[in-house]
Amino acid sequence: MTLGCHVISVLRAADSRARRKMLVFLWYLLASLLGAGAAPAADEITYLPGLQKQPSFKQYSGYLSGTEGKHLHYWFVESQNDPSQDPVVLWLNGGPGCSSLDGLLTEHGPFLIMDDGATLQYNPYSWNKIANVLYLESPVGVGFSYSDDGKFATNDTEVSLNNYLALKDFFRLFPEFSKNQLFLTGESYGGIYIPTLAERVMEDADLNLQGVAVGNGMSSYELNDNSLVFFAYYHGLLGSQLWSELQTFCCKDGQCNFYNNQNPNCSTCLGDVQDIVYSSGLNMYNLYASCPGGVRHRVSAERGQLVIRDLGNNFINHQWTRLWNQKLLSLVALHESVRLDPPCTNSTPSTLYLNNQYVKKALHISPKALDWVICSAEVNLNYGRLYMDVKKQYLKLLSAMKYRVLVYNGDVDMACNFMGDEWFVESLQQQVQVQRRPWYYEDVDGRQVGGFVKEFDNIAFLTIKGSGHMVPTDKPVAAFAMFTRFIKKQPY
Repeated sequence: MTLGCHVISVLRAADSRARRKMLVFLWYLLASLLGAGAAPAADEITYLPGLQKQPSFKQYSGYLSGTEGKHLHYWFVESQNDPSQDPVVLWLNGGPGCSSLDGLLTEHGPFLIMDDGATLQYNPYSWNKIANVLYLESPVGVGFSYSDDGKFATNDTEVSLNNYLALKDFFRLFPEFSKNQLFLTGESYGGIYIPTLAERVMEDADLNLQGVAVGNGMSSYELNDNSLVFFAYYHGLLGSQLWSELQTFCCKDGQCNFYNNQNPNCSTCLGDVQDIVYSSGLNMYNLYASCPGGVRHRVSAERGQLVIRDLGNNFINHQWTRLWNQKLLSLVALHESVRLDPPCTNSTPSTLYLNNQYVKKALHISPKALDWVICSAEVNLNYGRLYMDVKKQYLKLLSAMKYRVLVYNGDVDMACNFMGDEWFVESLQQQVQVQRRPWYYEDVDGRQVGGFVKEFDNIAFLTIKGSGHMVPTDKPVAAFAMFTRFIKKQPY
């Protein structure tokens, strides 16, 4: 072994004190070199329950290290195409407090959970058809991620740091992917997670960052709130009388402030809007989809566990729901584990599957982790939102003139509606390259309109026609076409 011979020759030439120091240094060097070049065998998923046939690609599940005592659970699926050459794509779901395994099992992972909560089926439009995808449960307290001290309170800055450290730890464990192209992607509150993480990653020359993509993301609280009222009216939800009152009490000289208007009459009107959007039974994540179980304001106990339902737009901490959230904090404190179900979302199949003892064993889940829930109320309600918008982060990315940026939205989502994100992208004032136009994709019926796209220097805004908040769930074929063009730097 060449390295061993070199060690011996160096030690012979050194004095005894220097020899001891050199021996320690070379021991660590040798250990790191012997561990390099291969994925961690202990994390490999050798058998995944629920599949009729095990996959041909490799997959891994385990823990990545953040700051001291923080352990972030990951599930990594290698590309079905060419793992050594295909890019690495990080995926983060939002909340804050919701698990990225929901993205894996119900959106664009290689397997989709069936209604029985026990069976998995292969997804023909999985994003790992063309990329290595890393699903990270962030922050600690979400899913199977945990901290040694059992404390989960955090904020935007801490989360971006821990996501960065976890990403670095991933490439330490998987050095064979360290030179692959890297893309950061996410959804919903990922609109905050991704650009704040990208700000750190772009300054690290060891990470081969190529671009970021955010789906139905929270980019600006003010623009999201203001645009939602227009969205609701344009979709026939408000009626002419309420709209007229909103114009009278919330607008002046053609400018409307639905975000932090101090006019009490405006606040009353906005309360009526809130009731219609969040409490009337509409699916806030897809206006045209049905709502499993309907939407009701209630706090109830199920199976000895507090279940909080219908927090309105709590997952982005909407201005109108903060008083409601404060009431819930005292309830959360009474329970060790609190389940936060997004409105009109059926998380039962994923919850049953991921808490199965054989699945947890296959995924190498730590006994210190809590039972899996789709969203953690404790994380959500104790989360410090420090960024009211991420304009600075986007402008920093765009000023580098080398990253590909995509902001995409399902056009019938009310949680993070397309209009607010379109206004946000326009506010960046980038040079227009391609005016707003339809984009197309192919399905079994031939060429279809996928939505609309407008392209600027290094950033594009794209809508997916008829899709809600979870684009790959609602429109898997269109979503895969969009993802492919983004990853491969093809025209939309």
